[in-house]
Amino acid sequence: MDETPKNPMRDSKPPKGLQDGEVSPWALAGLGMQLCVSILLFVWVGGWLDRRLGSAPLFLLGGVLVGGGGTFYLSYRRLTSPRNSHHHTNDSTPKS
Repeated sequence: MDETPKNPMRDSKPPKGLQDGEVSPWALAGLGMQLCVSILLFVWVGGWLDRRLGSAPLFLLGGVLVGGGGTFYLSYRRLTSPRNSHHHTNDSTPKS
C-alpha cells in the first residue's frame, strides 16, 4: 500500500524571501508580549506577597527582577541561538 505521510517533513530550505540563516520576523513577534506578561505576573505575585506578609516593596522588587531578568535571559538565548535549529544535530545517517 502506498500511503502518504500525515506530517510530511519539510525540506531544509528557508521560507520564501529569507536567506539561509535568517529568522522570520513572525517567529520572534511574541517576545515583547512575553516580556510584558511575565513582568506583570511577577509584579502582581510580589505585590500580593507583600500585602500578605507586610514586607512593603521587598517581593515587588524581587518580582520585577525575576520576571524581567528571567524573560530577558530567555529572549536573549532565543535570539542568539543557532539559526539552523531546524537541522538535526544528532543525525544517525552514516557519513560517507
